[in-house]
Amino acid sequence: MTVSFTCRTHIGMEPGELFDLARNVDAHVGSMARSRERAVGGVVSGLLSEGDEVTWQAWHFAVPLRMSSRITRFRFPDSFTDEQVRGPFRFFRHVHEFLPDDGGTLMIDRVEFAAPFGVVGRLAEKAFLGRYLQNLIEQRNEYLARNGAAA
Repeated sequence: MTVSFTCRTHIGMEPGELFDLARNVDAHVGSMARSRERAVGGVVSGLLSEGDEVTWQAWHFAVPLRMSSRITRFRFPDSFTDEQVRGPFRFFRHVHEFLPDDGGTLMIDRVEFAAPFGVVGRLAEKAFLGRYLQNLIEQRNEYLARNGAAA
């Protein structure tokens, strides 16, 4: 069983520019400063491409966590997908889509995940984990919108 959510964000950038900003490791680190997220393995700076892996280290719920993800699908400037290959989830997939929209881009984030720990994990998914992850994506998108205009 998985949990899923979708975030839609309009950003005043061309799809290709926003695509590149969204796959930029440095921009991701900047957007996740509150959780002290940093890239500690694989591609640790610059742009990610198909097949690239990055290992993230961050603090969530006062616990240090590591998650390695790989870009499993890459279609410039329309979409890319990253999926967990090692980490805290049983399953985690994030599809990023970029659609031209009224002088900018509609960025659509589709996230699917499943927590570990059986019934306890499913309770956590419903009680708080889904909303927590959605808030992280929304924070990231706000950061991209603010910093994309400056890029």
